[in-house]
Amino acid sequence: MMSMYYQAFQNQMDLTAPFRAGASSALKFLNLVPQGMSDQVVGRLSAALELISRSTLTYDRPAYGINSVMLGNREVGVTEEIAYATPFGSLLHFKKHGVSEQPRMLLVAPMSGHFATLLRGTVKTLLQDHDVYITDWHNPRDIPRSEGRFGLDDYTEHLIDFLGQLGPRPHMVAICQPSVSALAAAAIMCEGNHPSRPATLTLMAGPIDTRIQPTKVNEFAKSKPIEWFERNLINYVPVQCRGAFRKVYPGFVQLTAFVSMNLERHIKQHMDLANHIAKGETEKAASIKTFYDEYFAVMDLPAEFYIETVRDVFQEHLLPQGKLMHRGRPVDTRAVSRMGLMTVEGEKDDICSIGQTLAAQDLCTGVRAYRRVHHMQAGVGHYGVFSGKRWNNEIYPLLRDFVHMNS
Repeated sequence: MMSMYYQAFQNQMDLTAPFRAGASSALKFLNLVPQGMSDQVVGRLSAALELISRSTLTYDRPAYGINSVMLGNREVGVTEEIAYATPFGSLLHFKKHGVSEQPRMLLVAPMSGHFATLLRGTVKTLLQDHDVYITDWHNPRDIPRSEGRFGLDDYTEHLIDFLGQLGPRPHMVAICQPSVSALAAAAIMCEGNHPSRPATLTLMAGPIDTRIQPTKVNEFAKSKPIEWFERNLINYVPVQCRGAFRKVYPGFVQLTAFVSMNLERHIKQHMDLANHIAKGETEKAASIKTFYDEYFAVMDLPAEFYIETVRDVFQEHLLPQGKLMHRGRPVDTRAVSRMGLMTVEGEKDDICSIGQTLAAQDLCTGVRAYRRVHHMQAGVGHYGVFSGKRWNNEIYPLLRDFVHMNS
């Protein structure tokens, strides 16, 4: 019988909510105290109240907050528009005002415990030269059970449907986990001569073949039978939520796993946050708060999607062995043709190691040699592949040129 630890967690969050709300209100009051009045005492109290008010997770998607972008030497406005939606996800368009046509691009966000807003910086960079859409996945705890299941096939089918909304020959960039579905979608669309099959496919730090230099994440996925994951990690959405009794892999469990991998670093960050607040170092404190506002915004994963991903991608390696099926039909990566293929990896990636994404190049034998690009970025870990200075200054220019050459 499945335990109800998610329900217990939600109950605990609800019971402690008044304490966090009180701390937040008191913090607003302290901010009104004139400077010079026992600054040291006020600073320490502010730090304590800040940590209390932040001792929780949120299940609401943060805002993207992209209101404008620089195009050359001019700033143009950006608005968000939902171009297409299903119960499980929206195709979100970042529409630029007064900009002539640019290459249409679908940015495929992972469904791995965080919202697509984790790619905010990636979006802003891509917007400089592309007409950007993103897979804005919905939180399963807010989706009624009556809407049905959402498995790996459904994820792949969403990519095909989303690309279809973009018109002929768009471009697709997949970040991390969805690289497998992105490659499968491209193969299915190429085999069927779909008019919206991608003109280019860029796979960034994705687990195409995790048999290559397995990481700790990969080894954990293979260390236990799939029944163990079903029994210990899948739980019911609490009764307080719209998706009550839907089976999910709870986002807070995934976050706990992420935090435990770098526990000392996260503890130090919160100690630094308290010290910055106590000393009145608002800019330094704001930087840490911004990061954790995003990091502690968690999203559940549909149980079917999580279990099928662990089994098919990380345990059985179906795609690289030519055994992956979609709706009962084999996915033939040899069908990928008449398009560009780019793979990107990070030298220090401890989640998706060197070679795992590059494997796509060997699978896609139908892609001409002159339309292939592989880049291994020195000095970056997993997140550095798609965010930060080296993404902006070294990786993105290569991706931009690759897309424009194949447009």
